[in-house]
Amino acid sequence: MARFTDGEMEVMRILWEHGELKPAEIQELFPRPIKNAALRSYLTILVEKGHLTRRGKGKAFYYRAKTKRESTFRSMLGDLVDTFCDGSSEALLCHLLAKEKLSPEELLELQRMARDESADGDSSKKSVTPKKTKKTRRTKS
Repeated sequence: MARFTDGEMEVMRILWEHGELKPAEIQELFPRPIKNAALRSYLTILVEKGHLTRRGKGKAFYYRAKTKRESTFRSMLGDLVDTFCDGSSEALLCHLLAKEKLSPEELLELQRMARDESADGDSSKKSVTPKKTKKTRRTKS
């Protein structure tokens, strides 16, 4: 899967969260000020790369994410594991567990997930994206 620039990723996040939008709507939701020409450049590039679809309705164009968030997550995670952990998912997990301050509830949830995965066998087709929480990222000082 192709990598995204920061600006392309911002567009993708907006469309994953909000669904099909017109450029003006994307511009309003953009996390920082962006000129119309720059946004349209991102949109054109993402359509050309096959990550977005564009649909005309009257004089307006609507954009929708074609590439799924989960497949992007898996690809970027694979790149991270390959680049920083010599391809070892175990090394990534050990690093995260060593650096993050997990609550007892979070540790129990990880144990439950590991137990369920080992009992079910083939986990390659399952999504194990963690539940969203309102917590901010916590690291040890």
